[in-house]
Amino acid sequence: MSSTIDRREFLTRAGLTLAIAATPSGMKVFAMGQANTESELFQPTVWYTLSPDNQLTVIVNKVEMGQGTHTAHPMIVAEELDVKWEQVRIEQAPTRKEYYDPPRYTRQGTGGSSGVRGMYEHLRKAGAAGREMLAQAAANRWNVPVSQCRTSEGKVYHQASGRSLSYGELVEEASQLPVPENPRLKDKSEFKIMRTPIARLDIPAKVSGEAKFGIDTFVPGMLYGSIARPPAFGSKVDSYHEPGAKAIPGVRYVVRIDRGVAVVADTLDAAWKGREALNVKWSQGNVPSQSTETVDRGLVASLNKPGLSAHNEGDTEGALQNAHKRVRAEYHLPYLSHAPMEPMNCTAHVQPDRCDIWVSTQMQSRSLDAAVKITGLQPEQIYVHAAYLGCGLGRRARTEFVEEAVHLSKATGTPVKVIWTREEDIQHDLYRPGNSSRITAALDEEGRVTAWSHKVVANMFSVRPGSEIDSQAVSGLTRFQYSIPNMSVNWVKAENPIPCTFWRSVGSSHNGFTVESFMDELAHAAGKDPLEFRLQHLKENKRLHGVLELVADKAGWGKSLVGAEGRGIAGYYSYRSYVAQVAEVSVDRRSGKVKIHRVVCAIDCGPYVNPDTIEAQMLGAITMGISAAFKEKVRFADGGVKSANFFDYHLLRMSESFPVEVHIVDSDDAIGGCGEPGLPPAAPAVANAIFNATGARIRRLPMTPERVLEALKRV
Repeated sequence: MSSTIDRREFLTRAGLTLAIAATPSGMKVFAMGQANTESELFQPTVWYTLSPDNQLTVIVNKVEMGQGTHTAHPMIVAEELDVKWEQVRIEQAPTRKEYYDPPRYTRQGTGGSSGVRGMYEHLRKAGAAGREMLAQAAANRWNVPVSQCRTSEGKVYHQASGRSLSYGELVEEASQLPVPENPRLKDKSEFKIMRTPIARLDIPAKVSGEAKFGIDTFVPGMLYGSIARPPAFGSKVDSYHEPGAKAIPGVRYVVRIDRGVAVVADTLDAAWKGREALNVKWSQGNVPSQSTETVDRGLVASLNKPGLSAHNEGDTEGALQNAHKRVRAEYHLPYLSHAPMEPMNCTAHVQPDRCDIWVSTQMQSRSLDAAVKITGLQPEQIYVHAAYLGCGLGRRARTEFVEEAVHLSKATGTPVKVIWTREEDIQHDLYRPGNSSRITAALDEEGRVTAWSHKVVANMFSVRPGSEIDSQAVSGLTRFQYSIPNMSVNWVKAENPIPCTFWRSVGSSHNGFTVESFMDELAHAAGKDPLEFRLQHLKENKRLHGVLELVADKAGWGKSLVGAEGRGIAGYYSYRSYVAQVAEVSVDRRSGKVKIHRVVCAIDCGPYVNPDTIEAQMLGAITMGISAAFKEKVRFADGGVKSANFFDYHLLRMSESFPVEVHIVDSDDAIGGCGEPGLPPAAPAVANAIFNATGARIRRLPMTPERVLEALKRV
């Protein structure tokens, strides 16, 4: 991948350049020069250039964090444009409004599993328009009907005469033609690039070490910033010893900022030593006595508080009172850290007339907006250089690490690089909320669910305008995947100062576990097979019904196990995709250790681009889901975070990995996402498999050996 180009340089390139723009009548394609990129009416979101030397350059407005977007976008354009894959190159789009995400046009960023699904239709239309324009240009030159021309691998052919012209020979003429508003999109039977496994374009540079992540940024004259941060939530600086820090060789500046006290030095080591020499004294936090135990007790106790109604359909209370059988269970999930491979970092250089930011970020436009606020510069004076991300998971959608670097550069007048340590990354994260849920359901005489009452306790961090309800706390519950006539959902805000944000699959990461674990409990209470029980409640959800049937078939559901003791199944709808998984496990009754023998996964994400990427995303999401299920929990003490590094915030190890089989549904339904939907079913599939093997229910995560042994004692 080449470096980011300036917008002016891009717009003045020769060749055929197309833009996608949103208009009051829908999406339209424009040749460069026809689209007014500065007006409010047309705001192009993606561009590509076909040059006279037959080079297709796709400008990608999303960032690459391992999810494969930088390969999928050019695959879509190259397919519809009809060029050879070898002709393709990519460039990262600059951070400007014309590259903001459709259909919202309010930001430029990568998240919510929208990297491909959000651009799929628009990129296809742009590629198809270019293909038709090139064919028309050739037809005009040959003076033949365009219906007699066909395109293939970067050329236009006239079948009757055997003549051909390369796209490069036609770009000048094609760029003068009117742009078809509704070009014909290829049928999937015509695809040569899409739906085939293609190696990601970012992999060679990452293997060779040439790839540049945010942490790899080096700018002439750059200094390093390190920040003394509060040890507890809400702690404030009482005092610090500035002379002590400045006595450290290499320390240049001490700067007070909102989040603490910063030391800026010639080297990172000097900055760290200067930070320690500050000897900062802090006030007590908001809740000095807060600990892991008090946090856990608070979540459980809040289940007895009245909640805000997020959804109410039918007569849930009446149906529960008249139930043939009532089933009730509580589930508890811990706070989780993102713990990305690349810790938070940013390099900024604030000058009187411009500000440059080099950062691994999921939200370029938020970084730009933050810099505008701090520097007072205009948006067009801010240049966000988006680098590769060493993992995002929602953490890099926030901007406090960007703000720190910009503040320090502005204060010192020099380029400043801020790198968080692993301890800072875990102890000052914005966490996946802890969660407690209480569910009560009614079964009729035939074993059907007639009512479902669901109360959720979780922190507030994502409230939509006009609502008091945290949308992520009740994600997947207000538009329930099962057909149940009477349903109520209530949310209780967790009253603690723990800061939270998006974590891979967000609310679905906990609601997927509680819903699919409870469905298994209901199946057992009804005396029915867990697969059969789910399917009978999915008459109106054909796609989830389909993936459950597919995964069951591929996993040999109902057949004898080989090696493993138990199977569990789970399915969940999130980010417009449908994923089902079957896990096979065995349990050591003496140690409580669980071995996963394999996980079989089926996904229906609608039309797909690169099956290799989908398989990789499922494998990664399942592994992360299992890591959280067995290992991860943020621990608190003295009003702050006790967990500090991987010695006490444990992740799944390579020696604990397991085979994963992925099956992709050939679907023509609406396109869905792939980065996150593979995670929600993973933990419940394993927990349900443990029950199938031992009769022990696991309702609290993580499923440590000690917790498994406790559950076994209750059987």
